[in-house]
Amino acid sequence: MLKLAVLVSGGGTNLQALLDKMDKGALPGVSIEVVISSNEKAYALQRASDHNIPTKTINKKDFDTPEQFEEAFYSLLNDYQVDLIVLAGFLLILPLKIVRHYKNRIINVHPSLIPSFCGKGYYGLKVHESALSRGVKITGATVHFVDEGTDTGPIILQKEVHVLQGDTPETLQKRVMEQAEWIILPEAIRLISENRVRVIDNRVIIDE
Repeated sequence: MLKLAVLVSGGGTNLQALLDKMDKGALPGVSIEVVISSNEKAYALQRASDHNIPTKTINKKDFDTPEQFEEAFYSLLNDYQVDLIVLAGFLLILPLKIVRHYKNRIINVHPSLIPSFCGKGYYGLKVHESALSRGVKITGATVHFVDEGTDTGPIILQKEVHVLQGDTPETLQKRVMEQAEWIILPEAIRLISENRVRVIDNRVIIDE
């Protein structure tokens, strides 16, 4: 069984995509042990509670120093003995101690085709605003492992989405979620649960 911690900050639509797949039996070797939010008002927490999944909140502002936050966060994850950490709209930068301890065991879904429109400052609608202002014809989403950089870890899966004439950042965001993010995030987790994903020289190999 692949035990997950899903980290969220907002509505939890990617979490819901995972829950829907699990409800349909499409992720038989996967369990969500805990959903951790950086925002106590995140609707994602309600989605987790509706599925009887334990929830926790951790907010950097509640700690006097970054070191205290890092230790508390690290301890929280260790308490649940998870195999894989899934960043599903998590807006905090993970402490380096966590990134290093869980090397190649943290994945993130990003709403662009990395290396386009990624890195510091590119999140949420900002990604889609940038794509539209640049005039790209194709965008999409990427699932990648998390390393010590920002959106620089090995890429697991990508899926293209066409930009349509008249798109707004909001309509493009919705289409990227529906046609890419909600598809490739569960698929990446399925492949990992089947031990089909390997990282060699910072590149992902997916075994048939």
